[in-house]
Amino acid sequence: MESIPLLSHNSPAAVIAYRDGVAVTVQQYLSDALHLARSLPESRHVLNACADRYHFAVGLAACLVSNRVSLLPSTHTPPVIAQLAQFAPDAICLTDELRCEIELPRHYYPHGFSAAAAASSVPAFAATQLAAIVFTSGSTGAPLPYKKTWGLLARCVQAGAPRLGLLDGRAHTLVGTVPPQHMYGFESTILLALLTGNAFSAERPFYPADVAAAVRRVPRPRTLVTTPIHLRAVLSSGVEFPPLEQVVSATAPLTQELAGEVERKLQTSLLEIYGSTETGQIATRRTTESVAWALWPGVRLVASGDRVLAHGGHIEQLTPMCDVIEITGENEFLLHGRTADLVNVAGKRSSFGYLNAQLNAIPGVLDGAFFLSEGLTGSTGVARLGAVVVAPGLSVALLTEQLRQRLDPVFLPRPLLLVDELPRNATGKLPHQALRGFASSQLRINES
Repeated sequence: MESIPLLSHNSPAAVIAYRDGVAVTVQQYLSDALHLARSLPESRHVLNACADRYHFAVGLAACLVSNRVSLLPSTHTPPVIAQLAQFAPDAICLTDELRCEIELPRHYYPHGFSAAAAASSVPAFAATQLAAIVFTSGSTGAPLPYKKTWGLLARCVQAGAPRLGLLDGRAHTLVGTVPPQHMYGFESTILLALLTGNAFSAERPFYPADVAAAVRRVPRPRTLVTTPIHLRAVLSSGVEFPPLEQVVSATAPLTQELAGEVERKLQTSLLEIYGSTETGQIATRRTTESVAWALWPGVRLVASGDRVLAHGGHIEQLTPMCDVIEITGENEFLLHGRTADLVNVAGKRSSFGYLNAQLNAIPGVLDGAFFLSEGLTGSTGVARLGAVVVAPGLSVALLTEQLRQRLDPVFLPRPLLLVDELPRNATGKLPHQALRGFASSQLRINES
């Protein structure tokens, strides 16, 4: 039976993480994982809610060595936790936050382990061992669970590492703005470091100045793992960044214009990753050079009716994709948006992706999104679109006129709501129900 080591680092003294700029060795990491594993309650399922990325990584290893399963929903809202408790009634919550309000039996990450660090060999796990159960973000409905074996996870990130330039013999450091509980953050900050001999920053900075400070605290070569929403904030902030060898982005496609602006401002190269909770990461592109996506080694796409399915490589079975994909070659494709993204108003079709791109291209718009306004307070019951926009200094009338020059009149938003910020989650996504609820509350405020 194939077994795959937890780490690919070649020495107990190798650095696996940085916490506040202080290096943490492989030896320390393995010792911490074993100590934590011994302290965990008798439970098969562990919700790893640790905010510190190093604590999260220790929790992952502790679960693996004790044959527990990490539960990784991308959000911890009460409805999601209630669904999780039904899915795994024995689940406990591993947390490093004393004010954690997650309604599960809680196990707090220890402030320190009683025993001194001892040398330990790197454990290996069967490729078939169930390592984690991840959940879709729920952007278009209730989160759905997907089981991930250790072999599937390892093969995915090891296949993609050369595409990201992380197997060039240097010890890279990954700094992430995305939470490790999200599939993208899990793969691109935790697993990518563990399984390729690189290191990660334990921090999860949010504001541009904090991101720059986190990058500055770790040694080069440095890779920033982030999202479009964070990149837009960086570009508008004026914050000076230390040297970065690379920026990696995912969760939503970037325009070539935005990618080019990122590369010019940060004086680095930008790569985008494409994937899904169901498949893991399967493709990448250098956005400033090509709109086409190049598939991971061994991964293939096949059309079946009006759907596209992925298979091969680390993907263990034919898996339907939730995006509108145009297969342009054996190893490449074009991405045209989500299948659930299409919208039909008065017999005319468009997509939320296209509409949002047009809205956010208006000078002065910092963030914005369209939504279906049917059924909201004050709506007519007819299928129409609304939009919420962050655009300081711009009026509804001016925005509407700008959109009129870009869109068919049937897609002009009514209502168009000016707000201070959008209710994005930690990865920058906007679940449609959350957006509609937010818009409804804004309408009630405006009417009062």
